Amino acid sequence: MPNTSVRQMTPPSKVSWKTKRKVFMFVFTVPTLLFFCLFMIYPIFHGLYYSFTDWSGGSETKNFVGFDNYKELLSDPIMGRAIINDYFLVFWKVVGIIGLGVFFAVALTRFRLRGTGFFRSVFFIPNVLSVVVIGVLWNFIYNPSIGFLNAFLSLFTSEPVYTAWLGETDLAIWMLLPPSIWAGVGFVMILIIAAILNIPKDLYEAANIDGATQMQQLWRITLPLIWEQIKVSILWVVMTTLNGSFVIVWMMTEGGPDNATQVMGSYLYQMGFRQYNFGYASAIGVIILILSLITTLALKRLLQRDTVEMS
Repeated sequence: MPNTSVRQMTPPSKVSWKTKRKVFMFVFTVPTLLFFCLFMIYPIFHGLYYSFTDWSGGSETKNFVGFDNYKELLSDPIMGRAIINDYFLVFWKVVGIIGLGVFFAVALTRFRLRGTGFFRSVFFIPNVLSVVVIGVLWNFIYNPSIGFLNAFLSLFTSEPVYTAWLGETDLAIWMLLPPSIWAGVGFVMILIIAAILNIPKDLYEAANIDGATQMQQLWRITLPLIWEQIKVSILWVVMTTLNGSFVIVWMMTEGGPDNATQVMGSYLYQMGFRQYNFGYASAIGVIILILSLITTLALKRLLQRDTVEMS
């Protein structure tokens, strides 16, 4: 009878497991939601409000100007150039980063190249460096007088090369691609390597027995099974370019020469913190947000396809 006495002394808890779970989720979710609303949602609506004013940033006066800032943006040639440059960088960064990331990931896993660890480290180094450091490093490489690139090209010419890579309007935007691609290849490569190593070796062994070539195995096995990681990588490159290309542009060219490398982020910074036109700068920020959302949704729909699952 001792068991009976114990049950009588410890009454069953009135709080169910589901209730405890809800309380647990509430306690840990609410702070995150508050943080997200305070630092993400509130600034968006605050910036939207400023975009309808002529606020200079230095005074309390904020005159409501309606859609004047947006009307001015529609006829602003610099803004048009900035949008074109942003999507130029998006396109070539997707091609360069995804292409090189997949290529090196396949080469280092499927073909077992020597020095795999070394190459992984070399390509991943930019991910632990600040973008500011990358900008300074490539500024030195492109330096027309003491830069590595001109010195290297001079080895193949009879006269020294003094090309101002970042000073030519036709060249400057192209010169932003190597550091931008170099800074992103490592992350994509590590992501794809992890996906490839997760593919069962039985599939490749069966393909070898059937006489499939390495290229056929790449197209029929590897790429379909890492498609989700490729899709995530593409979206990551697009979003980080539209929202984060400002830093590398500002560090290397400040949008010049003659706005040849101007992007929306650098133009926003110039209008807000150089010309103190925060109302106009806020309107640019709203345009960046809208274009980012439209581009992301369009890409997600474009990249949607049946996912191949590994059993």
